[in-house]
Amino acid sequence: MEHTEAIGVCRICADERQWVPAEGQQWTTLDELAAAGQRLVMSELEPDLFSITSDPQVGIGQHTKLVRTSEGNLLWDPIGYLDEETAAVIRELGEVVAIVPSHPHMFGVQVEWSRALGDAEVLVAERDMDWVARPDPVIRPWSGKVELLPGVTLTQPGGHFPGSAVAHWAAGAAGAGVLLSGDTIMPNPDRTSVSFMRSYPNRIPLSGAVVERIAQAVEGFEFDRLYGNFGAKIDSDARAIVRRSADRHIGWVRGDFDHLT
Repeated sequence: MEHTEAIGVCRICADERQWVPAEGQQWTTLDELAAAGQRLVMSELEPDLFSITSDPQVGIGQHTKLVRTSEGNLLWDPIGYLDEETAAVIRELGEVVAIVPSHPHMFGVQVEWSRALGDAEVLVAERDMDWVARPDPVIRPWSGKVELLPGVTLTQPGGHFPGSAVAHWAAGAAGAGVLLSGDTIMPNPDRTSVSFMRSYPNRIPLSGAVVERIAQAVEGFEFDRLYGNFGAKIDSDARAIVRRSADRHIGWVRGDFDHLT
């Protein structure tokens, strides 16, 4: 992020959901990263779904997703670095109708991404607008459920943040449906379960009631595959896995399994 004066504390990093390295917060600019050899890597995850990652990792290292449709494209969870080469490739794949961060940890350089993609709208959850550190006319609040493109729907189950969102892509997984879950629902390393947390690095759980709310919110969609925002995914049967994982979480926080501890 370009800045002209020193910033003492990054509010989003100081929040209990994140953590600061022992050496303290560090600051850089896009120009400094470019000069150091930073680059983006773009790959196709499945037909019409692309992943964009940074090498080396920038910030927390999220994986941006680009969903391509015949009516326009969605850029989901914009990464904290960009270059003109990657922006040109994205533009060649079609117009980006909107840039959508799933939650405030993904805000990063969303305005710079908008500039590079023809001033595409940046949609920020209304309940999380107070986390926007760089206001700009391209940022527009949204709430509830929005059909952004035919077959591409946004909704806000909340949890990790009050406005934490997911994106449903009906045509994904060869028509069986894909859920882009951000940090709202996190695929686990076992690839057969997911987690729901207020903070993943600091291990702060959500209540059973909130997890039930999240599970019910996504049960309104048909989806077989689920992608988190750090490279992990649930390749098949994802809808049932979300339900089963929610039931497990709720049972543990309710005390159903205390006899195992």
